[in-house]
Amino acid sequence: MNEPVPGTFRDPGRPIAARIADLLGRLTVEEKLGLLHQYQAAVPRLGIGAFRTGTEALHGPAWLGPATVFPQAIGLASTWDPDLVRSVGAATGDEVVAFHRKDPAAAGLNVWAPVVNPLRDPRWGRNEEGYSEDPWLTGVMGTAYARGLRGDHPTLKTAPTLKHFLAYNNESDRCVTSSNLPPRVLHEYELKAFRPAIAAGAAVSLMPSYNLVNGRPATLSPLINDVVRSWTDEDLLVVSDAHAPANLTGSQAYYADPAEACAAAVRAGLDSFTQDDDRPGDTLRHLRTALDRGLLTEADVDTAARHALAIRFRLGEFDPGTPYDDITEAVVNRPEHQALARRAAAQSIVLLKNDGILPLGEPSRVAVIGPLADTLMEDWYSGTLPYAVTAHAGLAERCVTEFHEGVDRVALHAPGGLVTAGQDFGGAPLAVGAAPDPRLTWFDLFDWGGGAYALRAVANGRYVTAGDDGVLVNDQPGPNGWEVRQTFRLDERPRGTVVLRHISTGHHVGLVDGTLRLTGDPDAAAVLTMELVESGAQAAAELAAGADVAIVVAGDHPLVNGRETEDRTGLGLPPAQEALLRAVHAANPATVLVISSGYPFAVTWAEDNVPAILWSSHGGQEYGHALAGVLFGDEDPGGRLTQTWYRSARELPDLFDYDIIATDSTYLYYRGTPLYPFGHGLSYTRFTYSDLSLSHTTAGPGDVLTVRVTVANTGERPGSEVVQLYTHQRRSRVKQPLRQLRGFERVRLAPGESRVVTMAVDIEDLAFWDVTRGRFVVEEAPHKVQVGRSARDIRLSARFTVAGERVPARDPYARPLDAADNDEYDGIVLCDAARAAGDAVRGTDAGGWIAFREVGFLDGAASCALTVASSEGGVLTLRLGDPLFGTVVGAVSVAPSMDRYDLVTVGCPLAGAAGTHDLYVVFENAGVTVSRLEFTPVAAVPVAPETAPAREAAHGVTGGAR
Repeated sequence: MNEPVPGTFRDPGRPIAARIADLLGRLTVEEKLGLLHQYQAAVPRLGIGAFRTGTEALHGPAWLGPATVFPQAIGLASTWDPDLVRSVGAATGDEVVAFHRKDPAAAGLNVWAPVVNPLRDPRWGRNEEGYSEDPWLTGVMGTAYARGLRGDHPTLKTAPTLKHFLAYNNESDRCVTSSNLPPRVLHEYELKAFRPAIAAGAAVSLMPSYNLVNGRPATLSPLINDVVRSWTDEDLLVVSDAHAPANLTGSQAYYADPAEACAAAVRAGLDSFTQDDDRPGDTLRHLRTALDRGLLTEADVDTAARHALAIRFRLGEFDPGTPYDDITEAVVNRPEHQALARRAAAQSIVLLKNDGILPLGEPSRVAVIGPLADTLMEDWYSGTLPYAVTAHAGLAERCVTEFHEGVDRVALHAPGGLVTAGQDFGGAPLAVGAAPDPRLTWFDLFDWGGGAYALRAVANGRYVTAGDDGVLVNDQPGPNGWEVRQTFRLDERPRGTVVLRHISTGHHVGLVDGTLRLTGDPDAAAVLTMELVESGAQAAAELAAGADVAIVVAGDHPLVNGRETEDRTGLGLPPAQEALLRAVHAANPATVLVISSGYPFAVTWAEDNVPAILWSSHGGQEYGHALAGVLFGDEDPGGRLTQTWYRSARELPDLFDYDIIATDSTYLYYRGTPLYPFGHGLSYTRFTYSDLSLSHTTAGPGDVLTVRVTVANTGERPGSEVVQLYTHQRRSRVKQPLRQLRGFERVRLAPGESRVVTMAVDIEDLAFWDVTRGRFVVEEAPHKVQVGRSARDIRLSARFTVAGERVPARDPYARPLDAADNDEYDGIVLCDAARAAGDAVRGTDAGGWIAFREVGFLDGAASCALTVASSEGGVLTLRLGDPLFGTVVGAVSVAPSMDRYDLVTVGCPLAGAAGTHDLYVVFENAGVTVSRLEFTPVAAVPVAPETAPAREAAHGVTGGAR
């Protein structure tokens, strides 16, 4: 690279804005376009090197080789310790810098973490990547982790990127499904999780998600420029998710022309295209075409380039030095980081149930059982484990242990003989025939739930995979990679036989010339008889029967049945693991269930029968030490759940329904009895709460309510308590949460020790989004403060009144009624009113409706102008009071449109629309879209001369002009 060129942009004493402007002024249009891709081109003539966005760092550096592996993000949040989470972020940031110093091309300083999508539904395949179902707690933890990543100096250590904006909580068809997001859910739930880290300056970048929101690709969301950028005075870098730009003309078919799509993305706020890996040519050509065709201006390019450069300036790239220049490879997995990993793992462990069996004394013999008992799992965004302390290894350091994996060992009989595997470490194609040693025909069968199984050959301890040529080979360490090729379904056939179906390809396993290989012809599948060589449950039960205590470690494989690209369909433990647990408990009632997973399980049988249950996420390299410390009582189990554990998936709404308010979802609105509530977690000691006091009995916007409570350890052991503060608005114009987390504090108390815990609630944070006026409102209403150990274990409560404002009846004459701002609905979806901006409502069922509560028509409305479209045509009816039996005040026919964006204004005369009523717009036919309704009061109707619309209305003619 050429020597650096002197200039204002290299002067650290000048403001960053001036430095950026200077550098932009030196760049050609082509050079500025080159900044708009993940792989930013070097500018040798100015001595500027290449730059790459996107280093994964969700819970430690990923994909860069051995590095400290901390607990998964859901586990970090379960510590309820923002300072600890920030420390983990700082350690991760240090290690990213070290990798960058070693190889700048492989490890960039723009990190794609944290993930702040609220965990709305526990079936989401990427549940382990988020922090909580509560948006405020998500914001707290995301901000803490991002602060650690960015460092404490004005110069950024790394540049954290929030993922994934917006309403992204399903993997099934994630690139083509649209998240239905009403305004209240948008403002009170989704945006609330993203704002804190950006507003605090902790995160400096944003990644839009793959999905659509209200019919529009999130990559093109107008909220990026209109809302998110308003949260900060700094330049925010917006990077696309991998290959998402191509979806605009591909799977989403939102634009037919790549240049048009790229231009729309830049105008919507996208600054960096993550497309085609390190081959930016096509993207830059599309952008250049967009410029040439006038779809983009050079000012648009300058804006995006400025955002890209701003991050590089803030990282100190153009300074003589940075505060992080002494960071070397020595920080990677250093002893301090190992200790931090152990501390984080220990504090993340949640004690779900305990009948007194824990903490363990000094048992002479412990049976350690289960498919996760002597292994540690890496998820897709994990780093490579530098070492692994498994549950078995950690316990073996403390007591005498015996181990059994608890999985079935089987042999597969095929036409012509038994399926055999190669005994060399590199494996061999699976073949059918005779084997000199029966162990060559044995396979361990792992059940990972959802009908997904993996086979491990006893011959060499390696897993069976389908190679690129379709041949089955036993040469893998386990399920792995982006495209997991080591899992199969067992499709039943008559007389107890099965065929294997490869999950990744959907192809069956056939037999060709004595070798097992994939076939696209289901009729050519090899019919197999599965012989049980050893029952894992029976062998484990026999082992457990002779032990003082049995520890069963169960859970998920992070790459199977719930991962990126794959949601779960249920919440149960894998059937074989459930059977294992029951068999072990029958043999030894002193059984402890330890769950290691990235998501909740519906362990209802265990809750009813097993004396103790613990949960943690996959805990990283120090998991075994942390678990042993908690089981033996060195550590009080300090973790608390950050999402609800349900008894069954039947208690959940449709996975694709994002309206948590309408569906009574998450702890905020859920009315049932959960298996374990939000905030739940037990201790080895007892805590009592007393002397709850409030600083105000009446407070208004601008006030801060101070809550004080005394917490005492009345047990015989030291312990950690997470004191949780919730509020509930007891009267409102709208449906309010049943309880909502407002604060928490972790306290550690010795036996007999007490402490006054003080927490503050900003009254303005009690606001809800008022759809009648399009803003947040603090409503005049009585409220309740609730303090306790979880959302359902409330120990004390007190009441106070908020002196806010009263929400008046809707004034239909002051502003149009936007259809998306309805109060309630049925049989509709939210959709895009235009490609660039605006939401509308489309009827999906005949008889669907939207409701506007308390519309003040005063002396009467003479007419309504509806902005509508319909591909097939249809009828809309306006009713008062009820969508089926209410008074009809108007009806309008909607003519077929050229396309769904061909919105026209249709006039509708009204009769009887006077006073204050609930207004229903009823979709008599599916397929009609409504954007807004504009009402004209009776007094505003001119008498003469008669207008064309009035003449048409008088003669029953409906229609409209564009």
